[in-house]
Amino acid sequence: MPKRHAVVAGAGIGGLTAALALHRRGWQVTVCERAPEPPTTGAGIGLAPNALRALDAIGSDAAHAVGSAVPATMGVRRSDGRWLTRVDTADMAARYGVPPIAVPRPAFTAALAAALPPEAVRYGTAVTGVDDDGGRPTVRTAVGPDLPADLVVAADGIHSPLRRSHFPAHPGLHYLGETAWRTIVDAPDLRIPAMSETWGRGERFGVTPLSDGRFYLYATAVAPAGTRSADPRAELHHRFGSWHDPIPALLDRVRRLDPADLLQNDLYDLAAPLPRLHHGRIAWLGDAAHAMAPNLGQGGCQAIEDAVVLAQLLPAGDGADSTDAVPAALTAYTAARRDRTDAVRVRARRAGRLGALRHPLAAAARDLAVRATPARLALRGMDGLFNGFRLPGER
Repeated sequence: MPKRHAVVAGAGIGGLTAALALHRRGWQVTVCERAPEPPTTGAGIGLAPNALRALDAIGSDAAHAVGSAVPATMGVRRSDGRWLTRVDTADMAARYGVPPIAVPRPAFTAALAAALPPEAVRYGTAVTGVDDDGGRPTVRTAVGPDLPADLVVAADGIHSPLRRSHFPAHPGLHYLGETAWRTIVDAPDLRIPAMSETWGRGERFGVTPLSDGRFYLYATAVAPAGTRSADPRAELHHRFGSWHDPIPALLDRVRRLDPADLLQNDLYDLAAPLPRLHHGRIAWLGDAAHAMAPNLGQGGCQAIEDAVVLAQLLPAGDGADSTDAVPAALTAYTAARRDRTDAVRVRARRAGRLGALRHPLAAAARDLAVRATPARLALRGMDGLFNGFRLPGER
């Protein structure tokens, strides 16, 4: 009996997780990715306990696939190095079952792709549209031929063409007022034990140990959209070179990088929630469905949750049942995911506003409030994120 066929637009974390989850439900999957080849450079990604539990539900062990880095502590610092808040990751593991881990994004996506059947992922194959006027949708690509599908997963990113074409009245993206730099550096000699984010006035700098021994660095600054410098490496040194150790030493590594290895992107989120996360037989997930600010480290984590819940709600891929349950499953997917992801989107936007305060008095009041909050209460405040993942039918 022929298998149900899912076409996934986008080979990012959400798209590949959806493809893997559906494959393990017996579906035939085809992943169409516009990029000509898998990424080899880029950034890291933190996998919080909620994402790790979702991956475990489909039998995917990220730590086994790409290694894991578990820092001793996580917290927020001032630009002079003083800790505003700090929590031991052992306490996080005790509360949430597992500690968060951080992995290089290219290695993680490569591991997800490697778990799929050969030829399932087609690079250099941009999805140009979906014809879904009743019945089985047909996916059009830039290189052809058309692909008939029982399901289309729109994981085509923050600028999702499929979102724009199927929700033309939606206001689209909202600029968050900040630009961000991201890169990965080698610095084994620095022996940095903590995952930290440092707050200044309108600027932030993050340091995350990765599973391969390198460090994922990110920085943000309040700036008009489109602001760019001739040399972003020098720009980072100018902005953050006087901040606490080990930031200056890390920036020395950044200055040795190929400029192509330092990414800069303005930060956007979705201006408003989509009216639903599906249309016909198309389901949106990840940034395409609910683009959010990176301030909580939940963008990729929520995409993973989306993918796992979607696959769990859909019928098995063997197509043995006489009635087609796909449309009803997509309605249930919207009901299961829309409110949670929008709440995280709103919370991430608010967290960014706090971190981006520029007025000296406002920033000082923020720092005082964070310092005055006991670490156990700060950790408890993450319960909604880290304990919020549920498989369909769970309470």
